[in-house]
Amino acid sequence: MFGLFAKKPTPEELVRSWKSGLNKQQRALDRQAASIRVEEKRVEQSIKQLAKKGQADECKLLAKELVRSRKQRERIATNKAQLNSITLELESQASMLKVAGTLQKSTRVMHAVNRLMSVPQLERTLMEMSKEMAKAGVIGEMTSDMMDAMDDEDIEDEAEEEVDRVLAEVTAGLLGAIKPVPAKPVAAPASAAAELSDAESELDLESMQARLSALRS
Repeated sequence: MFGLFAKKPTPEELVRSWKSGLNKQQRALDRQAASIRVEEKRVEQSIKQLAKKGQADECKLLAKELVRSRKQRERIATNKAQLNSITLELESQASMLKVAGTLQKSTRVMHAVNRLMSVPQLERTLMEMSKEMAKAGVIGEMTSDMMDAMDDEDIEDEAEEEVDRVLAEVTAGLLGAIKPVPAKPVAAPASAAAELSDAESELDLESMQARLSALRS
């Protein structure tokens, strides 16, 4: 934004700067959503392969990650809508500047900024922007109480029905029809190759979960 000792920006310059920052954040959210979707497709393919082998427990683990990731993409879409709402309001304010002469207070911008302050990726940018908007009279001063009153819905506790629904969707109903793979007889030890394959499979599951978790953060 604008430096402490820089020349005081005009309302037009402020609006341009804010719009540029908001557009940059929207593009960042687009990239995050796209990365999550790419990883989700890999997970969906793995679920299909595991379902054919009857590995229901592994399928369910990955399905839970899918549910969390889909909710995160829904949140990203909501956040983008809030950012767009601010941008549209700023454009409206810019068009009225020649008539009003100054920027006007906007409850719509206040509400959108308020909600977005709980988003880690946006918090730093919005904190600085909200201070500038408060000084310019577009919003009131942001308080800690306002910032703490955000929606803190927990996306970690997934309903069992939702996970089952995702499994049915991804496997086209196959998972519900399969039986768990029977355990091998104790007298028939697994070969070294089979043990290595099992270890690689477990690492793949952990790797997918880790990648999705990193993309959501």
